[in-house]
Amino acid sequence: MSVAESAGWYRRWGKRTLDVLLAAPLLLLALPLLLPAALALAVQNGGPWLFRQLRPGLHERLFPLYKLQTMTSARDQHGQLLPDAQRLPRLGRWLRATSLDELPQLWNVLRGDISLVGPRPLLPEYLPLYSPEQARRHAVRPGITGWAQINGRNAISWEQKFRYDVWYVENLSIALDLRILVRTAGRVLRAHDISAPGHATTKAFRGTSSSPDSSL
Repeated sequence: MSVAESAGWYRRWGKRTLDVLLAAPLLLLALPLLLPAALALAVQNGGPWLFRQLRPGLHERLFPLYKLQTMTSARDQHGQLLPDAQRLPRLGRWLRATSLDELPQLWNVLRGDISLVGPRPLLPEYLPLYSPEQARRHAVRPGITGWAQINGRNAISWEQKFRYDVWYVENLSIALDLRILVRTAGRVLRAHDISAPGHATTKAFRGTSSSPDSSL
């Protein structure tokens, strides 16, 4: 089998097979962590512990993404949600720093909504803001981790993230996916690049910057 044929087979069948073979046992192993985390969040949040939000996936089709509910729904006297930093208590910060809040997405992987590796699924309201090149990130299933996540995550610009995403789409292979998974494990253990500089989480995408940056 040629390199091109091998890459084509992996895109069509191998990637999904790898997802199921890894996600199923990982979800079982994660249950002893998920259950006490869910209980602690239910106490902290006064009820909700699971975050569910529609995100665009393959070919921009919407699906429900699941995460642990790390932020509270605290509001000001006018009924407006408080800034992220004020709604992210210590438990939530710890869950984000350890990436344990992402564990429910293993269920999304088993459902076929996302892959273990791919561009991160972002907000639907970003869709009309993408350039045609940036929109190519939806040519594959989104992922729990990806090339952008191991190369800066929330510490790099949106434009750079999207360049990494498109590069991944163009170079997808089993070797690349395994490399990303191994490097992700290392970055999670060191809690690197969890939030954008000066932000509790990450700043919103407002459209493409005109400043060039072609580094990969």
